[in-house]
Amino acid sequence: MTDATDWLGLKGKVCAITGAGGGIGRAVALAMVRVGARVVLLDRDAATCALTQAAVRALGADAPCIACDVSDPASVTEAAALAGPVDVLVNNAGLLRPGPIATLPLAEWNQLLSVNLTGYFLCAQAFGAKMIERRSGALVHIASIASRFPQGFSGAYSVSKAGVVMLSQQLALEWGPSGIRSNVVSPGLVRTPMSEAFYQAPGVAEKRASIVPLGRVAVPDDIADVVVYLASARAGYVNGEDICTDGGFGRVLMSLVPRPGFEG
Repeated sequence: MTDATDWLGLKGKVCAITGAGGGIGRAVALAMVRVGARVVLLDRDAATCALTQAAVRALGADAPCIACDVSDPASVTEAAALAGPVDVLVNNAGLLRPGPIATLPLAEWNQLLSVNLTGYFLCAQAFGAKMIERRSGALVHIASIASRFPQGFSGAYSVSKAGVVMLSQQLALEWGPSGIRSNVVSPGLVRTPMSEAFYQAPGVAEKRASIVPLGRVAVPDDIADVVVYLASARAGYVNGEDICTDGGFGRVLMSLVPRPGFEG
C-alpha cells in the first residue's frame, strides 16, 4: 500500500529508460522524477542524453547518462552493470525508416528489428535478472498502434512493434510468478523529434489532428503519463496488457464509410 505522500508508490524507485534522449524517453524521465523516482538515462547518443540529464537537473534531481546501444548485447550488459539494480525498466529506444517490403534489403530489415524488438528482449533480460532475484519489478515497453494496424512502406516497423506486444505478454506470463509485471503502451500519432519532419510539411499537422477524435496530435507527456501509471503501485494488478494511447484514432474506421442520414 502507498501513503498519501506517495500515492503512486514510485518515490525512491529506480527507473531505467532506454532511448532517454528522445522525445518520449525524455518525457518519461521527467515524469518519473516529478513523482519522486530516480532515473537512469540510457541512450547511444551522448548529446541528446545530456540534454535530458540537464532537464532532470532543472527539476532538482540528477541522473546518470549511460551509453547503451540496445542492439549490441555487450553494450546492454555493460549498461545494466553500471546502472545496478532497478525497479522499473522502460523499453523505449526505437527506429523508424521508410522502405517497401518488395525491395527492402535484408540488412535494413534486420537492423530495425535489432533495435525495436531484439533490443527490448536484451534489455529485459539484462535489467530483469535482478528483478527476478528480488521478486519485484515492472517493465513498460513502448510499442505503437502500428502493432495493430500495418503501417505501409515502413519496412519492419509494424512487425517489430507487433513483436514487442507479444514479447511483453510472454514476459508477463513467465515472470509474473516472480512478482514482475510487463505491460505495453501503444501510442498513436505523437509529435516527437523522430516524427517532426512529417509535421513540417505543409498541412500535415492540421490534417493529422483532424482525424483524431480528440482533435489533436499527442505530445510526449501524454504517453509518459500512461507509462508512469503502469510502472506504479496503482497498476499492481495490471500485467500483460497493451494500453492504446491514441486519442481514439484507432476507432475512426467506421466513420470513413459513407452513410447518408447518419452525419453528425
